[in-house]
Amino acid sequence: MCGTSGDAPLLPGERVDDLQCGGYRLIQRPDAFRFGTDSVLLADFAAPKPRGRAVDLGAGTGAIATLMAAHRPDLLVDAVEIQPEIADMLRRSVFMNGLGGRIRVFEMDLRAAPDALGYGAYELVVSNPPYGRSGGALESGRRAQRIARHEGDLTPADVANSAARLLKNGGRFAVIFPAPRALEMMEAMDRSGIAPKRVQTVHGMPGRAPKFLLMDGVRGGGPGLHWLPPLVLRNEDGTFSDEWRRIYRA
Repeated sequence: MCGTSGDAPLLPGERVDDLQCGGYRLIQRPDAFRFGTDSVLLADFAAPKPRGRAVDLGAGTGAIATLMAAHRPDLLVDAVEIQPEIADMLRRSVFMNGLGGRIRVFEMDLRAAPDALGYGAYELVVSNPPYGRSGGALESGRRAQRIARHEGDLTPADVANSAARLLKNGGRFAVIFPAPRALEMMEAMDRSGIAPKRVQTVHGMPGRAPKFLLMDGVRGGGPGLHWLPPLVLRNEDGTFSDEWRRIYRA
């Protein structure tokens, strides 16, 4: 151990990043995949209900799980992360933030989560899955970044099928995915028995094509897709939009 943040030990190369929400922080490494705006947007979009149980598939260092717990103090969150070193950072962040009674960390492949955590055990499943097709782009040379950014053998169908089995009937699956590939995730959700319900395009600035889509679906839900107003992150002059400020509590 080379240092501490409060009572949380830090390993060489690690640092503590501010989540800019209620004083919560995360232990991360500059050479590993770190949380970004997409995680913050999904934590807001997911909108957990009071006294619910949620699971984050592919939790990374825990930004989404921590933000949801911060926004909803009565929420219980299970965080599933396959990489041992990232799961270890997440556990220490949970301890550092005093959230040990509300966030549990499970080191496993997300496809194994239903068997381990229980079928139909959750009201909400969230995921910010890897965006890049394996072999579809130049992959990061660092192992932690490569696993976080590229699917490998993990597909949208794998994520949706796991979510469907974890959800109660009527439970919700919320996800953020690249706009050019959004149809893949929608079709995977539909095939798994999750009816897509809400869709919101995410734009960097007005007049630009969307980079991401936020979407959710209901397990066992009926047809009918609701398109939310576009989410624009910056104004034409480059300043942050009012909606960005709301999401970041700025």
